[in-house]
Amino acid sequence: MLRKILLLTIVTVLAAGPVSAKADWHKASSDHFVIYAEDSPKDLAKFAELLERYHAAMVTVTSKKLEKPSPSNRVTIFAVGSERDVQELAGWNSKYLQGFYVPRAGGSRAFVQNVRPNGREPDNTLITLLHEYAHHYLISSSRFAMPRWMSEGAAEFFASASFQKDGRVLIGRPANHRAGELNYADDVTVHELLDEELYAARKSNRYDAFYGRSWLLYHYLIFSEERTGQFQDYWVRLAKGSASPDAARAAFGDLDQLQKDLDKYLRSRRMLTYNIPGDELPIGPITVTRLSEGMGEMMPVMIRSQRGVDQKSAQELVVDAREVAAKFPDDAGVLTALAEAEFDAGNPDAAIAAADRAIALDPGSKNAYVQKGYALFEKAADADDPDAAYQVAMKPFSALNAIENDHPLPLIYYYRSFAERGREPPENAKHALERAAELAPFDLGLAFQVAVMEAQEGRIPLARHMLMPIAHDPHGGTFASQAELLLNALEAAPQDQPFHDFGVMNDVVSGDDNTTE
Repeated sequence: MLRKILLLTIVTVLAAGPVSAKADWHKASSDHFVIYAEDSPKDLAKFAELLERYHAAMVTVTSKKLEKPSPSNRVTIFAVGSERDVQELAGWNSKYLQGFYVPRAGGSRAFVQNVRPNGREPDNTLITLLHEYAHHYLISSSRFAMPRWMSEGAAEFFASASFQKDGRVLIGRPANHRAGELNYADDVTVHELLDEELYAARKSNRYDAFYGRSWLLYHYLIFSEERTGQFQDYWVRLAKGSASPDAARAAFGDLDQLQKDLDKYLRSRRMLTYNIPGDELPIGPITVTRLSEGMGEMMPVMIRSQRGVDQKSAQELVVDAREVAAKFPDDAGVLTALAEAEFDAGNPDAAIAAADRAIALDPGSKNAYVQKGYALFEKAADADDPDAAYQVAMKPFSALNAIENDHPLPLIYYYRSFAERGREPPENAKHALERAAELAPFDLGLAFQVAVMEAQEGRIPLARHMLMPIAHDPHGGTFASQAELLLNALEAAPQDQPFHDFGVMNDVVSGDDNTTE
């Protein structure tokens, strides 16, 4: 049963737990997560259990149970070190960044500081991770993109969780980590939260209370008895295409009054929260394994590869990868990481050779099949006989599909094996691309590919249906702007007639511009 309880609001910032002695690298696997951390097996297992309980709590609160992801479609988390390490890995000039999330089909990655889940209260690093996973879960559970205030408010609402020793999880607690922001940062009004253009016009270079105020509005609308049903009304109006300010005025009434009510709510000494008993939060098995010595040395390379590299950093990284591989030539994991580094550095033949050696040592090395497939596809693009080359390029993806039937990448590349050589994809290839988008709804690039395919087929309403949440996604980046352009172009497109005028939008690549912090 979902229970609500009262909690006193507290305005303290949580401190991180003590740092223990350096440990070996370990990998934890559970139903929804894969975690790499330089930590003890006991602590890592505890951490994985905490995350699984968090997922179960989100299911309970939202009443939206997701299909269990295939093993390669789980969120992979890398605990990469200090706050500075995270910021350097991200490549962003942000002193406030404590973690970030990159959603990709078959390769969603979260990068955070080392996490020490000591006691019931999460530290700021864990809060960041819970925030990012909330984004992942909420994107996966709905085809309608939230406006930015709602997206961030919801993520803060769930991330302010507390984990009790008896297994209970409290969801919707006061966002104590936003206390300083709410008290001292530049304020953001309700009007600005609900109207992104107004907020953008008034925003200065100073740090403001957008996240804190978004949490406050979300929390207030969820728990306010006086406004029961208004949040759902607003959400339905958005889903039907209303602009946020119009939907807000229709659902909430006088926004100036909402501002006054919200200010009063901020001063409350007590707030409701959800109290979910542990026996109502079932989780699956959790396994923890120690990485080999070679993989321990290769982890810095693997982390940077998984983050994504540019041409310059790829050339630097492959040197490090080769040095480790020379020391551990019989480690399949090391060779798989080498294959990825070689491919990123523009060496497809070397990538294929490393992948083949990894597969020979361990036929279950899934990423080795992926890297070999990537390299073969790159070579096929310039082949004298493209039909034969693409058939060869599909072999590692077909082998991967036999190992993991719901891995999205074989489905995507089956479609691309026709499209990239100018052949009309058969119906089963089109269905494969659609199925991949179902398996990875968080990958905006993949959703964009499906929208393009539907438009080419003349299924204009379906194309627009796929594009709407991309265009309105606050983290959509280039995909969002291109989706908006395509939506505008499709307004005048006749139904049941193929649409091919994609202009500058031909170069979209799945997952490359869809990162959240």
